[in-house]
Amino acid sequence: MITELQESKITEYLIAQQLSLDILVEIRDHMISQISELQFNENLDFEAAFLKIKESWNGEFAMVNYVLFYPAKIPLIAKRIIQERYNGLFKKSLMVGLLASVINLLLLLIAGSKEEYTVFFRLLNASFVVMTILIWVFNYKIWKYLKADFKYRGKCLYTMYQQNLGLMVVCASSMTQVASKSGSYAYQLIREQNHHDVLTGLITLILPFILQTALTFALFNFIEHKKNLVKMQEFLKPV
Repeated sequence: MITELQESKITEYLIAQQLSLDILVEIRDHMISQISELQFNENLDFEAAFLKIKESWNGEFAMVNYVLFYPAKIPLIAKRIIQERYNGLFKKSLMVGLLASVINLLLLLIAGSKEEYTVFFRLLNASFVVMTILIWVFNYKIWKYLKADFKYRGKCLYTMYQQNLGLMVVCASSMTQVASKSGSYAYQLIREQNHHDVLTGLITLILPFILQTALTFALFNFIEHKKNLVKMQEFLKPV
């Protein structure tokens, strides 16, 4: 049976491994289970069982680079978990981006004029910006937890998603600029069969897809960040 003091000791050890709290909690529960099992099966006291478990986990805490989103090194096990979660979020974001592209093409085909398509183009792209603003406004209570350098006791991030929330600001700003455009080059390329500026026409079709996918990914990060904060109320109270 693990006491509260022993559980705190495990938590402190994992904090020292530079894990984000959401990953820490997940690993801590697994580690507590392993220690309890070892104590029972080998009749060890807590310190001996804890030392044995730390040795078995040692390779998982080796510091590695993850240049995609993390400028500093992170533990190997954190990299594995983050990559798995990000891959899932990216696939969902990609589906949203593809759906938006299909809708854009349909609007392009049904538009009665270039001016009408401009309205459709702006509304579609502006909807992503509006959604982002609404999510931010309705979650104002967690704004202080959005900073990439806001850490629990100054030692570790609150969630694995916290590091990427700045992506939302960049993508929303870029999406706003796209929404201010007319989309006329895409209309000229597809509807008017004007091939004088094919490259610009393709960019007008592809760039919104890239930004919509990236912004959706950032929003999914925000939502997961919020969910994990809710699960970690015990760590939020002292802040």
